[in-house]
Amino acid sequence: MNTPLSKIPPLQSGDRLSRREFEHRYAADPHVKKAELIEGIVYVASPLRFEFHAEPHSNLNGWLTIYRTFTPGCRLGDAPTLRLDSDNEPQPDLVLFIEQKFGGRVAITSDGYLAGSPELVVEVAASSAAIDSGEKKRVYRRNGVQEYIIWLSYEKRIDWFQLVEGEYQLMQPDEAGIIRSNVFPGLWLNVNALLNDNMIAVLETVQEGIRSPEHKAFVESRQ
Repeated sequence: MNTPLSKIPPLQSGDRLSRREFEHRYAADPHVKKAELIEGIVYVASPLRFEFHAEPHSNLNGWLTIYRTFTPGCRLGDAPTLRLDSDNEPQPDLVLFIEQKFGGRVAITSDGYLAGSPELVVEVAASSAAIDSGEKKRVYRRNGVQEYIIWLSYEKRIDWFQLVEGEYQLMQPDEAGIIRSNVFPGLWLNVNALLNDNMIAVLETVQEGIRSPEHKAFVESRQ
């Protein structure tokens, strides 16, 4: 027998729940716009500030949208619910993943969620900096997320990690200030331009990456 909605406890930060109970309460609470289960603990998101979260999120989305548009076999998602394991169901700001038919590890479940580990996860960390840089980072590493980007908006810093032998290593910009993805050939990021809201330079750089020989080979391998 189903529990009446009025009898279902509200979802609150700090609750320790199974993933099943987390989803049950989340679905029943129309007032919660974003909540995550990290290591069995519930985190309900606070209201988001424009300059420290919404705008950086939008700029990252624009950068990744350009790449995804010219890269068949990849899919991009904005704030999807992600079923990683029995204790973790985050809702990352952005995910970019390779379709399963091309070797990716993410599946879309029968009820429309993502299950598995995307190749790239992106988080904008303002008030949630400790979670994104701590518990969530460990969860993504343990579940095999190959690359992880954190934009620390208060600190005006972008950290891009790659998974190497089970551990995250920080990727460094080259002499031109560009970081290049090892998982997605041609996904190039002009870090200083992004931090300084120079989106023209950001998009010019990723378009240059899309024209590179390595991106062309990546695309041709999926045809």
